[in-house]
Amino acid sequence: MSPAYTGPIPAERGAELTMGGGRSETSALTGTGGGRGTATTQNSQRPNACCFCWCCCCSCSWNEEERQRWRRRKKIPDTKMETIPNCEACTKPSLEEIRLWSQSFDKLMRNPAGRNVFREFLRTEYSEENMLFWLACEDLKQEMNKSAIEEKARSIYEDYISILSPKEVSLDARVREVINRKMQDPTPHTFEDAQLQIYTLMHRDSYPRFLASNIYKALVHGGSRTPSESYS
Repeated sequence: MSPAYTGPIPAERGAELTMGGGRSETSALTGTGGGRGTATTQNSQRPNACCFCWCCCCSCSWNEEERQRWRRRKKIPDTKMETIPNCEACTKPSLEEIRLWSQSFDKLMRNPAGRNVFREFLRTEYSEENMLFWLACEDLKQEMNKSAIEEKARSIYEDYISILSPKEVSLDARVREVINRKMQDPTPHTFEDAQLQIYTLMHRDSYPRFLASNIYKALVHGGSRTPSESYS
């Protein structure tokens, strides 16, 4: 007779011994160890819709917590015109001017103060580069000096067109191809197609959210919590 084994018990065998009666965990799941095992098998085969559909399940508490965090991050406090950085030189707009911004995106973009406010909104959405690119293209259009045009065009390309730039704007392949061809001999209108595409993107995507944002509503209400107050 060989001597009894006195070494450490392997993990799998330890699991079998601790379940009592020599019945293994595998036998419990397959139902060979009694009725309780059968119930376990049925429960294990029932899909958990919340876990499989975590991205759209309204009853998932984790997903709800994430939505709440996102709302808190997106919430913009009431804003006064004086608190918005003047990225462009402009005079303080009247309440009537501010209300005109809601009539059309063109009216907003033609107004320097409107562009400042809209740019501040885009910054909260992490898409400020769209406005920066549009402004850079407008500046390039005013340039007449050949060497300055080439320098500014190269700077715009590196800052907003290059895929290596952290401020790269979203452009389709056709527009990128046109830009690459025009960059061989830059002109004030090298980025015209790209500028139009970004303008359209801001108009269709960001502008509606801007009008519904707290930052714009606060300005319409006079820049304070009291709707009856207006700019002095």
